Amino acid sequence: MDDTDLKDIAAIADPVDRAEAISRVMADRQGLIVELARFRREAIVEAQAAGVRQEAIARRLGVSPGRVSQMTSAGAIDAEGGLAEPRRKPPRVVVRRALPTEPAVRGSASLFMTEAERQGVRAGRRMLYVGPEPASGHVAAALRVEPGAQVLARRKLLLADDVPVRIATSYFRLDLFGGTPIAAPGFVTPSLQAGIEALGHRFGHAEEHLVARPPVAFEAETLQLDPGEWVVQVLRAGYGDAGAPVHTLETICAGSRHVFPIAQVTGADEF
Repeated sequence: MDDTDLKDIAAIADPVDRAEAISRVMADRQGLIVELARFRREAIVEAQAAGVRQEAIARRLGVSPGRVSQMTSAGAIDAEGGLAEPRRKPPRVVVRRALPTEPAVRGSASLFMTEAERQGVRAGRRMLYVGPEPASGHVAAALRVEPGAQVLARRKLLLADDVPVRIATSYFRLDLFGGTPIAAPGFVTPSLQAGIEALGHRFGHAEEHLVARPPVAFEAETLQLDPGEWVVQVLRAGYGDAGAPVHTLETICAGSRHVFPIAQVTGADEF
């Protein structure tokens, strides 16, 4: 896509049509990133098969040797030195995502880690991205910004027994959280909730919306979904005590790896 195409989209008169066009472009770009990551992985594996050491590859790419290992984790070299099948079907695993989330769980250092421990599942998490990106229509509505406006995104992959089960992305308004510790790379310590409160925000109320839909290419690749498998999108919009939008959490769940218990929750809630 070139600058002319972007200008054409920006000139679409109907705001909903414009938001839909932006969402399509974002989905396409995510798919492109997935494909480029696969091509890069195959190139690295080919170099390793030719005898190039991992340290040398890391120096050329300007990353650490450990990062090179992460880049090739979706593929391996088989006994003949060729490319093995890049994806193995993940073992069967089912985790719970309570609706709504219990306040004691949401107020913990990690909602998912706490949930998984209660279920006897070995939990893991990996930060995928922290930085600005254009808001999709539903995220923009929750944060009360224009579709396509730049917002702060914090995206991580959640794993249960080493199986990817969720992509969780926290969205924040840049005018409120840009340049704060929330915008820093890595995980916020001791918790994201504590980081939000340290900036003076107090919880007022939240709304959760659940939608089942087919995955976009990025989601299918990252969650290692089978063809035809759907995802469940849970969008939780958290508002401050004065009603201002503070934190929007979008969780993309692998549909076949989740159950969603619904219960009445009492007590104070959290962002």
